[in-house]
Amino acid sequence: MTFLTREPQRARMRNSLPALQKVPAHVAIIMDGNGRWARRRGLPRGEGHRQGTENLRRIIRAAVEFGVQIMTIYAFSTENWSRPRREVLLLMRILEMVIDRELAELHDEGVQIRHIGELDGVDKRLARKVLDACEFTRDNQRLILNVAFNYGGRDEIVRAVQHIVRDGIPPEDISEATISNYIYTSDLPDPDLIIRTSGEFRLSNFLIWQGAYSEIYTTETYWPDFDREQFYLALVEYGNRRRRFGKTDEQIDAEYRNGNGKRAGQR
Repeated sequence: MTFLTREPQRARMRNSLPALQKVPAHVAIIMDGNGRWARRRGLPRGEGHRQGTENLRRIIRAAVEFGVQIMTIYAFSTENWSRPRREVLLLMRILEMVIDRELAELHDEGVQIRHIGELDGVDKRLARKVLDACEFTRDNQRLILNVAFNYGGRDEIVRAVQHIVRDGIPPEDISEATISNYIYTSDLPDPDLIIRTSGEFRLSNFLIWQGAYSEIYTTETYWPDFDREQFYLALVEYGNRRRRFGKTDEQIDAEYRNGNGKRAGQR
């Protein structure tokens, strides 16, 4: 993983943004800082979560605009159950509200919603709405939106291994590809870029298998304030990276000269 820490220079940003030279196919986002955003303004934590939800709508629209094909968002982790019960219930209500209010528009925009994680322990009505939203949008192709809800990266790997064992695959036949075929995102490319807001430098159990070679971009900005321009600058920073995947610069340059059709260092 490569950490990117350069802060956006918002003063230079214009409403009309230049075309991106390189767009990551799959962007994952740890939407962090809602509570701290609210606390700095003397507001209840719930208001931070509501404003974070409003911002998600804007970032989904920007992802489509910039040509991102897949976006994975960390909506609720398996560890979030340890938060105060009142906050957990609020987060569940917000998710249900988002489905009720936004589903039709997301469908019209061509967004395909997928759920990654488990629905065990989730209110049955909410679980049903999550499944129905996925089914309703399953044929859309403009943007795949993976919603990591009741999700944990370690739990995902454990469940993958359990499924492999149940399927009777011999140990000597198990490879990285085998495990990749049993995780939630088995039919999708790994994330090219993982963005984390609020200044933290950790994955927090998010896509720990898929993110092995992801570029990581961090920003001090809290999620409710992470706008279209800041998202754009994260994509620009990604485009400036040279992705080596364990190889040397000389190897990458040689592959490019041999006519693999990609810019040096591009996946």
